[in-house]
Amino acid sequence: MASSDSDTAHLGPIVSSGHLASGAMPALSEFEFALSMSVHAFQRWMVRCMAAAGLPDLSPLDVLVLHNVNHRAKPKRLADICLVLNIEDTHVVNYALKKLERLKLIRAGRKGKEKTVAMTPAGEEACRRYAQVREQLLVRAVLGTGLDPARLSGIAAAMRSLSGQYDQAARAAASL
Repeated sequence: MASSDSDTAHLGPIVSSGHLASGAMPALSEFEFALSMSVHAFQRWMVRCMAAAGLPDLSPLDVLVLHNVNHRAKPKRLADICLVLNIEDTHVVNYALKKLERLKLIRAGRKGKEKTVAMTPAGEEACRRYAQVREQLLVRAVLGTGLDPARLSGIAAAMRSLSGQYDQAARAAASL
């Protein structure tokens, strides 16, 4: 017999670190645990989806970078990729770019004095196959849950807003 939310409400929020949920906002610890679970599940998904699309040796970051370079079909600079993906360490993104270039999924170029990267036909095809697998396996499954797309957009907006709070708190912590 499945239990309802009211049956388990007295147990408190679902967290991985009870000591962090004992403060003024237990829901934030609940969010952090859900976020951690989501990040790991999303990373597993990206790697396995790309493997199903024919590229089994890419890391989650490689996949994110490839999709970002493919975005809007225009060359990207390293700094722009790092900014959009909210990654401080340019070295890890640069390593991913070199790996993608070795695999002939992207190619290096120049815009003035700046190095850029752009998709190759092989990279575009990999992203197209990924999108097909995503539609077939993930999008259909999520649509089957009945989740309202507007609600999902609202969740995404709240997560982007909270990411700003975490960034600000990280800057404050770095000054302590």
